Amino acid sequence: MTIEDLIVAPRIGDPQLSPDGRTVLFTQTTTDGKTGRRNADIYSVPADGSGQPKALIDGEKSESTPRWSPDGTRIAFLANRDGPTQLYVAAADGGSVRKVTNLHAGAQSPFVWSRDGSKIAFVSDVYPECEDEACNKQKFEEAEASPVKVHRLTRLLYRHWDEWRENIRHHVFVTHVADGRTKDLTPGDFDSPPTQQEGGALAFSPDNRTVAFVSNREGNDKEAWTTNNDIFLVPVDGGEPRQLTKNPAADTHPVFSRDGRTLYTMSQRRAGFESDRWYLDAYDVQSGSKRTLFTKTDLSVGEFTLGPDDDTIWMTAGEEARTNLFSVPASGGEPTRVLQGGSIGSLQPGAGFVVFSMSSLVAPPEVYRVAADGSGLTPLTRANEPWLKTVAFTQPESLTVTVGGGPVQYWLIKPPDFDPAKKYPVVFMIHGGPQGVWPDAWSTRWNPSLWAAQGWVIAAPNPSGSTTFGQTVVDRISGDWAGRVMREIDGVVAAVAKMPFTDSQRMGIAGASYGGYAVNWIISQQPDRYKAAVSHDGVFNLDSMSLATEELWFTEWEFGGPAWNPKARALFAKQSPHLHAHKIKTPTLIITNELDYRVPVDQGLQMFTALRRNGVPAEALVFPDEGHWVLKALNSRVWHEAVFGWLKKYL
Repeated sequence: MTIEDLIVAPRIGDPQLSPDGRTVLFTQTTTDGKTGRRNADIYSVPADGSGQPKALIDGEKSESTPRWSPDGTRIAFLANRDGPTQLYVAAADGGSVRKVTNLHAGAQSPFVWSRDGSKIAFVSDVYPECEDEACNKQKFEEAEASPVKVHRLTRLLYRHWDEWRENIRHHVFVTHVADGRTKDLTPGDFDSPPTQQEGGALAFSPDNRTVAFVSNREGNDKEAWTTNNDIFLVPVDGGEPRQLTKNPAADTHPVFSRDGRTLYTMSQRRAGFESDRWYLDAYDVQSGSKRTLFTKTDLSVGEFTLGPDDDTIWMTAGEEARTNLFSVPASGGEPTRVLQGGSIGSLQPGAGFVVFSMSSLVAPPEVYRVAADGSGLTPLTRANEPWLKTVAFTQPESLTVTVGGGPVQYWLIKPPDFDPAKKYPVVFMIHGGPQGVWPDAWSTRWNPSLWAAQGWVIAAPNPSGSTTFGQTVVDRISGDWAGRVMREIDGVVAAVAKMPFTDSQRMGIAGASYGGYAVNWIISQQPDRYKAAVSHDGVFNLDSMSLATEELWFTEWEFGGPAWNPKARALFAKQSPHLHAHKIKTPTLIITNELDYRVPVDQGLQMFTALRRNGVPAEALVFPDEGHWVLKALNSRVWHEAVFGWLKKYL
């Protein structure tokens, strides 16, 4: 496998089953390896696997997010055919395409049809002080035309992930499909839904009269340190929203029962903790009373949807580094595992079967179908099959080591054409989060199989903080970033270093985000163990990070309070890598990006300065047009070439 394979491989996603259960729509994104240009098109394939996929709605501009009308005669989708991305509607055969919205800021997902097919609810950006599109258009045009590009900050959460949002908000709109008449349903200085948390944040009631949406109404500033997203109900013609959920933690993903009496949600229990377990709750829409569908089984819900019979909920949840498919009685009861991943997502249940996307560490996402009892797994797409046939993979091994009396799972991936008689360099890949996981899933960024193809043995541990191993394991990392988790990583390193085919004198370590923090900490505590290190967008200085990052709820939960809190200050002093930078000797490549507002660019620059000041071999990549992740195709090529080149130089 080569870097080019990763970059230009077709990307399959977002399967959508037609109301009659006969056809699946999906998006296929292609990448031009020379220009880096990506283009998404909408394809269709028979849901029973009886035919080959075919392009349905395509062109030189991107078309994505296909959604069937409830009667199956039309398809709504997003496209940027003549300016900002707008909502379009086509006939079921892909013809008769027409634009529905014409907002200066465009239309965004999520969007949902009303049950009668006359309206679509969607999201767009607005200036909250504006009462109509003319005002919004004027303000956007004035900002675009002005030679002064100053950011005037009047509230917190003024930027998020990779974009400045100091004076604009997400609002929920409803448009009439027939004539494009559009109305803002959520006026005011609130994000509805919270920015970059949009997935599954809208639902139309079955009687077409109400839209359910997600919003944090704690008020300016507070939304930066609370996770109190709630479900609100607003009349489709406008009016005062009614708050349905009263939970002080997060409530998201509203789904109505088909009779409209029940609204299902994903909900957390601990306010301020974004990595708390996700439960399935069911609310009586009229009374607001709540019941939880299951509690005993320690599964955190990844996504869910209601089956066509209204009696079954289909959901995904992680178990031991895999994302599996489950069914749950809508009346309540413990989940039943139907199918084990890989990584399963984008669920679309039909009558007696489920369509979904699935990938693994050695296979990119494709669309599959399985019977409701888990039998008859059938691929509906095989877009990546041609290039996969030309590539040699080794099957990842899921191994376990005992550290401190408890198990620590890790993936071991050997290079292609592995010879057990040889000694191979080893690279340890540390995941981010810290509440994250190295899953049995394909990645278009940090792809362990591609790393193994460089001739290295790859070890990817899932220590404390890792999701899919139960909430207790997740909880162990908070307040202890440099304690137990580091001993667990050391346990994996020790086990792999003893293997007869690994060279313990040629070991490297790499990680991103919290994984970058872990790299920074480890090489400051064990300066002679690793021959080379890669730290991507890693936290280096906990002190400065705590007041420069945008999601304050994260640092305040992880370290016990705001930056001036005595507990937080003690943890900073105990666990911040910058206080140990003078001990680092490992040659280190640092990547830090100017649009990264989660781990701001200064974190990497501080580390680079400290290492060069101390005479440690160090280089840095600073991408001005990337955020926390390197996403653009040509940038990705440069990133991979630099990272692999650095490790090969020293290993």
